[in-house]
Amino acid sequence: MTVRDSAKLVTSAAEIGAARWNALANPSCVADPHPFTTYAFFAALEESGSACAKTGWQPAHLLMEDGLMPMYLKSHSYGEYVFDHAWAEALERAGGDYYPKLQAAVPFTPVTGRRLLGNADALLKLAAGAIKQLGASSLHVTFLTRDEWQAAGGAGYLLRTGQQFHWENPGYTSFDQFLGELSSARRKTLRKERAAVRDAGVTFDWLTGGDITEAHWDQFFDFYTDTGSRKWGTPYLTREFFSRLGQSLSQQTLLVMAKKDGRTIAGALNLFGEGVLFGRNWGAAEYVPFLHFETCYYQAIDFAIARGLKRVEAGAQGEHKLLRGYLPVETYSAHVIAHKGLAQAVDNFLGVERAAMTEHMAELAAHAPFRKGGKEK
Repeated sequence: MTVRDSAKLVTSAAEIGAARWNALANPSCVADPHPFTTYAFFAALEESGSACAKTGWQPAHLLMEDGLMPMYLKSHSYGEYVFDHAWAEALERAGGDYYPKLQAAVPFTPVTGRRLLGNADALLKLAAGAIKQLGASSLHVTFLTRDEWQAAGGAGYLLRTGQQFHWENPGYTSFDQFLGELSSARRKTLRKERAAVRDAGVTFDWLTGGDITEAHWDQFFDFYTDTGSRKWGTPYLTREFFSRLGQSLSQQTLLVMAKKDGRTIAGALNLFGEGVLFGRNWGAAEYVPFLHFETCYYQAIDFAIARGLKRVEAGAQGEHKLLRGYLPVETYSAHVIAHKGLAQAVDNFLGVERAAMTEHMAELAAHAPFRKGGKEK
């Protein structure tokens, strides 16, 4: 599929190949690249049958000599974490078709990272032009960086903001040092939660690289599918995806596995790169009070401190993270809608939503658990 003589739409990551993809995604050849821009991650999603036409994620990657924009032609709005269902319903009420639409994103992964791998201005222009070529209603670029978001605004894209919770590491040497920065009440709560898990007889293993076996992936997949089926029905990721992840990105993968009475009862999947730990999926076979907080949030902080990582990004949503030291940060998306009436209505809505999001984040920050001015209140 051709967008212009020097660019094309490619129907799989494999057609681009690891060398060319990674040269555009990681031009500085850093040793620990952002894991969610690597060829290995996209290839694992596509070749495992997790992100493919059958699941409503048909690859349509925009490739040019000096740029790459991973994109998918979508037949639904699931697995994106930036919600546009109301927009789809509005267009359909007006007699239009919202699907297919174009999604420039990492499937099933609400993690901020570069979406414009190379010549940003050209990619933004060509991607908007691909809407008509593919018979799509719109283009949605989600969880892009702030610089890319601003560039998209300059190119006429509609701008949206969202919010997540991240934990920042200013150079802590221990979890106790981090606790010392919290208010007395919150410090006591976190210690109580961690003690409850420990007193229940739960211990934890950190598995990375060659320590992760297929047996571990079997266990984790059981946890993942149980959580997924309870949250949204059919889980997005196939069992094969995790094997491929272990084969190609094991050195940037952390599995936190919780054990009790000799059995593995829970697990959390994280990836890390560019000095950041990214929390992804979790599941448990047994209920233990505060086990979710310990496995996903406190173990992540422990690992980040031990490895000297600068940040933990704990995934989408969850205001309960705030009281555990994860602070609100802004996230970004950019949109092009072909239908002029819907585009105007969405633009008006987004202006109001951005203002409300700014106010909401300020309110959240005011309830952060840290000591005010370095002293107890």
